[in-house]
Amino acid sequence: MLIVADENIPLLDSFFGDMGEIRRASGRNMSPDDVRDADILLVRSVTRINRELLEGSRVRFVGTATIGTDHVDLQWLEEQGIRFSAAPGCNANSVVEYVLSVLSLYAERRGLTDWTNLSVGIVGVGNVGGELAAKLERLGFTTRLCDPPRAEREGEQGPEFVSLDEAMECDVVSLHTPLTRNTPHATFHMIGERELAGLTSDQLLISAGRGEVIDTSVLKQRLTSANPPLVALDVWEREPKIDPELVDLAWLATPHIAGYSLEGKVQGTEMIYQALSTFLGLPIRKKAGQFLPEPALSKVSFTSAADEDKAIKTALRACYDPREDDARLRLAMNGSAEERGAAFDRLRRDYPVRRECSSLKVQLKGTSKSLQDSFRAIGFKLKI
Repeated sequence: MLIVADENIPLLDSFFGDMGEIRRASGRNMSPDDVRDADILLVRSVTRINRELLEGSRVRFVGTATIGTDHVDLQWLEEQGIRFSAAPGCNANSVVEYVLSVLSLYAERRGLTDWTNLSVGIVGVGNVGGELAAKLERLGFTTRLCDPPRAEREGEQGPEFVSLDEAMECDVVSLHTPLTRNTPHATFHMIGERELAGLTSDQLLISAGRGEVIDTSVLKQRLTSANPPLVALDVWEREPKIDPELVDLAWLATPHIAGYSLEGKVQGTEMIYQALSTFLGLPIRKKAGQFLPEPALSKVSFTSAADEDKAIKTALRACYDPREDDARLRLAMNGSAEERGAAFDRLRRDYPVRRECSSLKVQLKGTSKSLQDSFRAIGFKLKI
């Protein structure tokens, strides 16, 4: 059995090596010739899965090690009898920790001694947005949740939802919707001229879902007009050939890596391994935890003298500081569009190991219960 897989999927040999021959390929440039003889195809979000790629091939199972499926023609796969599996929620916690780190930087910029004084509007309350809301609420933030499809589906049985306009009145607006077109509540260019006009310099817009949710031509105009908001962009229109002028205008710019923690990527691999094993009738014997290496930083310690806000910022940024990715992306915005696109993909392909907060043990000596509760809410392991 031949398994063709995106070269950026981690632990391919560990999870799939005993199932068949593995052939690695560039996800961005995958062609019909690459998959013609494949029985199994494993991809990430940069590969378009459709008739053009798969017609005439032997592929009978497609797995994407990602949350989103807007790169997949699901109807065509179903018509061809090709089994499909995604990895919903695999990197949700990674994206949440990205947002938390951005929030800590923004609170510092605003001069806030207590970051929970920020109100946060969460647009799209699925796997990522839901987990973000739960953590923020445990930390004591005020949140507003906007998710029209869920609001219609769940009614009074669900959480309290607000309109997009109400969510965008918050100090911080964080976007976590899928990309949809030609559907009720379509999200393509959902954030356009009217929505951006209402934002002020006292607000931050975070985009870590899909780049096309924001009309970035309008965003560029807004960022060069009076009283512009700050923006933190991890996803972009026209990836990988993103707009260098927009990078320059962004307060924080990262190369679509919010979900790129090692835990998130490995969990995505594990989920498609489980789905493929079920499809093939094989026992599920492997777990992601078997393959995670020891983290480079395993423990930090705080005493009763620690300031609560500074302790949280220190631990968060010890695990992940988005300013490092911001610097790398800005340095890559040179040359032609093709050169910039290749550089963008290299930043993702060669992404350094990033571990989640759960990999870090936090020792607290004589600290307050509120600090302990905050560390637990974020996901750190505690030693008291």
